[in-house]
Amino acid sequence: MLINGMAMKNLTKGFLIILAGLLLLTACNDNSKTETVTTVETLKKVKRFGAVTGLKQNQITYYKKLHAAVWPGVQRKITECNIHNYSIYLKEIDQKFYLFSYFEYTGNDFEADMKKMAADTTTQRWWKETAPTQIPLPDAAAKNETWSSMEEVFHQN
Repeated sequence: MLINGMAMKNLTKGFLIILAGLLLLTACNDNSKTETVTTVETLKKVKRFGAVTGLKQNQITYYKKLHAAVWPGVQRKITECNIHNYSIYLKEIDQKFYLFSYFEYTGNDFEADMKKMAADTTTQRWWKETAPTQIPLPDAAAKNETWSSMEEVFHQN
């Protein structure tokens, strides 16, 4: 079946109207959930971060307990500071324990967002709970920090 130019224009217009309607229905369908819409622009500006620190063996249970119920104010501040897809992993190597963290940053000013997070009183209280459990690696300790940044050597979407 051949479709002339006018019929194709009408089909395309109709498809776009249906698609827009479906997107609106999807967005309005469940007000109790907040979803992040990923766009090409967002994908371009995502910066990934990996970091590592030590964990005291006698603090593993407490550290896991804290992170099983992260304070809502801490989670809100992480999101407000444009951090997403945040994970922390635990690994034992040669009878020593290490934490590896990964997150994606989508903001425009990482330093400003990190200062905003550091100024937050709830986050400061959280860090007072987690800091005594951790053992900074020498490079981080030299800068009075807890986590050592890692170099990304491979990524695939």
